[in-house]
Amino acid sequence: MTKKQQATIILGIGIAAVSTAAIFIRFAQNEAPSLVIAAGRLGLATLFLAPFSLKRSINEFQGLSAVSRRGIFLAGFFLALHFAAWIKSLELTSVASSVVLVTTTPLWVALLSPLVLGERLNRGVWAGLSLAMSGGVLVGLSQTCQFSQSGFSCAMIFDMGEGRALLGNFLALMAAWASAAYMLAGRRVRPHLSLSAYIFMVYGIAAFLLFVFMALNGNSLLGFSLQTYGFILLLALIPQLLGHTSFNWALRYVPATFVALALLGEPIGTTILAVIFLSESPGLGEVIGGVMILGGIYLATKIGQTQA
Repeated sequence: MTKKQQATIILGIGIAAVSTAAIFIRFAQNEAPSLVIAAGRLGLATLFLAPFSLKRSINEFQGLSAVSRRGIFLAGFFLALHFAAWIKSLELTSVASSVVLVTTTPLWVALLSPLVLGERLNRGVWAGLSLAMSGGVLVGLSQTCQFSQSGFSCAMIFDMGEGRALLGNFLALMAAWASAAYMLAGRRVRPHLSLSAYIFMVYGIAAFLLFVFMALNGNSLLGFSLQTYGFILLLALIPQLLGHTSFNWALRYVPATFVALALLGEPIGTTILAVIFLSESPGLGEVIGGVMILGGIYLATKIGQTQA
């Protein structure tokens, strides 16, 4: 099995893991502020990695060039910004609006990769990107738009009149920009570091920045129920350590655009989990959109790579 084939399998595991994030976040937000959730998620993930990665990270960091060190800090900064913005957006706007805007990440990665990384995109990648992005939009629209006797109407995703929804939509889009920058920075630095050293440094920098943001916002980690702490712990273990670490492993072997495109599988996993835990069955639009997303991922990762 080649490294690219292994990366495809690992990305599938990563998609399944990150699909749990929105559900854990929603439960935790019943008590905890968004910055506390974000800081706790990255802080616990870094703490768990420390016994296995601290010494190796110090040694590998010392051997990096100044440019690579700046890349590490940039990746950590943009990861912190991504989580701060996206988790906060879930407080202010609908899940559908937030997901649609966050899943534009592959578009920004694809547009910037040729300029930042010099990675050329062939027609197979662009076809897969277009199909998957269209599927992501359809999944979002199916939750907020409907046909009726009065015509076609959308309830929340286009409702920009309310200040909270407008801010939430903007934060979700900001999270997509930050995620794209995080992946581009990681793609440049990741080949020079072991996986454990890379994720420990990036998660640690992101956690430190989020704790700073949390303190400046006047939030505290104390005073919540064991259930809320449990959801934050699950966020650290499953979507963060298992999910994001899978994507970071793949960054060493496949272009950043492929990794970003795989994230479009998250709405499918989240929908399945919503059926199980929230009794929310997907509509026809969500099913069709999910098929389009999977088809787009296949085009980009299979046909696109054969054309490279």
